[in-house]
Amino acid sequence: MRIDDSPLPAVEDDDRTVALREHMVARQLRRRGIRDERVLAAFGRVPRHPFVPQSLRARSYDDSPLPIGHNQTISQPLMIATMLEAMELEGTERVLEVGAGCGYQAALLAELVPQVVAIEIIPELVDRARNNLRRMGYDGVEVVHGDGSCGYLPAAPYDAIVVAAAPQSVPPPLVEQLAPGGRLLIPVGSWVAQDLERIRKRADGQVVVDRLGGCLFVPLVGEHGRQGP
Repeated sequence: MRIDDSPLPAVEDDDRTVALREHMVARQLRRRGIRDERVLAAFGRVPRHPFVPQSLRARSYDDSPLPIGHNQTISQPLMIATMLEAMELEGTERVLEVGAGCGYQAALLAELVPQVVAIEIIPELVDRARNNLRRMGYDGVEVVHGDGSCGYLPAAPYDAIVVAAAPQSVPPPLVEQLAPGGRLLIPVGSWVAQDLERIRKRADGQVVVDRLGGCLFVPLVGEHGRQGP
């Protein structure tokens, strides 16, 4: 499928898209177990359709991931909500997003915390995420081009890190760049079987790992990303 990623000239949010978003929050998120009211409110405020390629815009509020080109996707809303809820954000944190993609998750994060850095390895997606976020008014989100498997040292440490692609094992730099008490949400595993892990960094530097269930993400590429099947 050809992905038409031409940007819209302005954000178009009308009664129809508001209703679709409210339905998404009620049926796809709240009914299926998302309880964090701040996360639910963020999904209610951030339109998804401006981040979706024009050729797929009619499916913007589907209960599924959607391709955004370059073999990448915008994740299923429920999966994003699950990860954001599991980060246990209180509203004061500095957050690193690995895999900015089209910018949608960064916009949601910007509704929850005051400092968001999003790193993306694909140059075309860096430009798209920046343009989308600027068009939506999220000028405070910093989108940088780089290898997210190495984290982003200039803005470290982070209170929380969320990774939108799956390595075979947890990249050590991401754990190193967590502040004491910080949380890392990351899918880990093979091409066909992955677990969503929440890694907490204790004050003494030790980590505690919770496995939150199965998932399926595109591979994390880069120095500490996937090296084979």
